[in-house]
Amino acid sequence: MTLWFLFALMTAAAMFAVLWPLSRARRERRAGGDVAVYRDQIDEIARDRAAGRIGEAEAEAARVEVSRRLIAAADADEKPDAPAGGETFRRRAAAIATLVALPAIGAALYLTLGSPNVPGQPLAARATAPQNQSLETLVTRVEEHLEKNPEDGRGWEVIAPVYVRLGRLDDAVKARRNALRINGRDDRRKPDLEAELGETLIAAANGVVTQEAKAAFERAAAQDARHPKARFFLGVAAHQDGDGAKALAIWRDIARDTGTDSPWGIMARQAVASAEGAAPAPGPSADDVAASEQMDPQDRAAMIRGMVERLAERLQRDGSDVEGWLRLVRAYTVMGDRDRALSAVSDARRALGHDADKLRRIDALAKELKLES
Repeated sequence: MTLWFLFALMTAAAMFAVLWPLSRARRERRAGGDVAVYRDQIDEIARDRAAGRIGEAEAEAARVEVSRRLIAAADADEKPDAPAGGETFRRRAAAIATLVALPAIGAALYLTLGSPNVPGQPLAARATAPQNQSLETLVTRVEEHLEKNPEDGRGWEVIAPVYVRLGRLDDAVKARRNALRINGRDDRRKPDLEAELGETLIAAANGVVTQEAKAAFERAAAQDARHPKARFFLGVAAHQDGDGAKALAIWRDIARDTGTDSPWGIMARQAVASAEGAAPAPGPSADDVAASEQMDPQDRAAMIRGMVERLAERLQRDGSDVEGWLRLVRAYTVMGDRDRALSAVSDARRALGHDADKLRRIDALAKELKLES
């Protein structure tokens, strides 16, 4: 009850603040001040006549004129100013609108936003819903836009990496193809778009450079012979095809052309070291996998899946490389694939069971990563 009383009091105060100026006269009367001035003038005329500064005729004429003005001012002081008809109507309309609108608007806002009867949203829902809804809303809005504007190449480019993030790889491939078809008319952009299509095809094929992906990289390299992304995956394709010499030549060329901080240069140097035998295994270290988080989703997926799977395949053929097993276990752990990490530990123990020193290193890593079964 007290709360409602306060609300009513606040509403009344707001209404009074609006209505008070409307109730006042349009202009203040100055007649009272004029009467005093004219009386002073009459007294001054009398003083001037007594002092001989003006003659009797002039004094009488001035007294008559001032007296006339005095009478007019006195009459005006007795009659209040009445506003014009149009002004009166506007004031009344404003007053009525104030009386009706202020309470109505205040009540509507309170019932919509401030009423204690409005249910609250649970904390868990508030904590998790905005992020999920924002991504879903983004996808829905872009899809609706693209349905109406299928020739919007920029829209297809925007939504493709989102599809990859959501695991909708077939939709991502479709988006990349549409982006290439529309925006690829610009020869300056075509190599990048071809390479992006190839990456997405690799992600959809679980890290395998398919013939279609290879063809996309070849088209990109034909347009831009120094394109690092296209060249790197052409090297991966050669390696998967069993042509190690060709793959090594491509990766060496990329390593020479790119800086030390280039993602593709880093990956090329890693591949060169692995192919030459200077590194224990042709797969990424845990630090490489963690650093790949700074890359875009397609690059990260292609690099991790392709190189880690090739490392696992090599260790299945030759399990004597303890460094390779250590790196494979760490890579699976960084990727968050605990089951494969546990399986790799078991495979390493079987392969290295004859060597106590190597086995101790595997056991120590499993303990460090809390992979003991």
